[in-house]
Amino acid sequence: MAKRAGSADLPLHGGRVPPWLGARMASLGAVMAQAIVHHYGRDELLRRLAHPFWFQSFGAVMGMDWHSSGITTSVIGALKRGLAPLSGELGIHVCGGRGKQSRRTPGELVAIGDRVGLDGGDLARTSRLVAKVDSAAVQDGFDLYLHGFVVTDDGHWVVVQQGMNGDARLARRYHWSSEGLTSFVDAPHAAIEGRGLGEIVNLADRRAAASRGAQLDLLRELGPDRIVRELAALRPAAPLAEPDQPMLPHLVLPGHHDVRPADVMIRRLHGTLAAAADRGPVDFPELLLVPGVGARTVQSLAMVAEVIHGAPCRFADPARFSLAHGGKDRHPYPVPTKVYDKTIAVMKAAVAGAKLGNDEKLAAIRRLDVQARLLERHATGPTLPEFVAGELEHSRDYGGRSVFGWEPGVEDDRQRRTAST
Repeated sequence: MAKRAGSADLPLHGGRVPPWLGARMASLGAVMAQAIVHHYGRDELLRRLAHPFWFQSFGAVMGMDWHSSGITTSVIGALKRGLAPLSGELGIHVCGGRGKQSRRTPGELVAIGDRVGLDGGDLARTSRLVAKVDSAAVQDGFDLYLHGFVVTDDGHWVVVQQGMNGDARLARRYHWSSEGLTSFVDAPHAAIEGRGLGEIVNLADRRAAASRGAQLDLLRELGPDRIVRELAALRPAAPLAEPDQPMLPHLVLPGHHDVRPADVMIRRLHGTLAAAADRGPVDFPELLLVPGVGARTVQSLAMVAEVIHGAPCRFADPARFSLAHGGKDRHPYPVPTKVYDKTIAVMKAAVAGAKLGNDEKLAAIRRLDVQARLLERHATGPTLPEFVAGELEHSRDYGGRSVFGWEPGVEDDRQRRTAST
């Protein structure tokens, strides 16, 4: 059983993730996935991947462009690389990707099925059906170019796929979940993300059941040539009625690159900063003991903690999570590579401890999220422009890097340290 879970409309951006960021995204994505599975189980990770707002926030906290279509490709790619060595331990497998990788999905699913005892042929059929629904049954002006399929050893799965409309310079992401799906062609979507671009033909709507049946009858009785002649004689169809199914999560992101105050719930940012200042001195020196972890790393960990533990309502402003590790395109500021590396180190240490039965470090990270939600009711702090200005001012100290290169002075510092050793 499966269903569409949600959708997203995103500005269409080109370019690639640089290797220095891609490796970090794979590491952080994998360790966050492990933490979610540890706390809530594999099915909860699938539920989150099926939610467009959470998915966008997940990509933003990993340093990808906060509003870009590229988040979809980079998150699927990062999880595929990061979770591959852990697939036997976690029972989670990531297939597909962009372009040629998407077309290899059925073969990958058959191989996984043979390895873990699932019906790989049925999974491959599901992959093809889901792609067909979003490319043929739903004709909304977007051509599919990415198909990611995440499946567990239990046979539960999530599909995240994306189409592009080159003329409008937009991408649309479609989320599917096996949880609760009763039909591939009768209101199956968990979510679709995107703006309306004129009339949409949606034969996957449950109200189109009669139309689907009539089309099959016509094809059997009249043949394709007669259908074309009959269609030409028809008057324009009446407008579609309003949907009678519950609204799915639908994310629409703006075209501007910079993170603006309207894109961020500032009280939640203030709660995160206050929690980092309040809990950091109490928990982290005693529990995490990772050399070099300072106040700035604890701020990033608080945002990572919210992505791991937050309820769906917490992700209405995905841009806020770009304040953890910046963005590769220098929006809202360059990626603070030193902070990013410390975040990964802390998370890895916490997950490693949990595997050995010591949950103290993961519990400390969870307390950051709890504290942030308590403090945001009354916490105060800088405005968003002030916060971003402070990050830019310290970018050299944090190892700031973007697709444009290192921030001024960072490379000089690196060369001096290399020479001194």
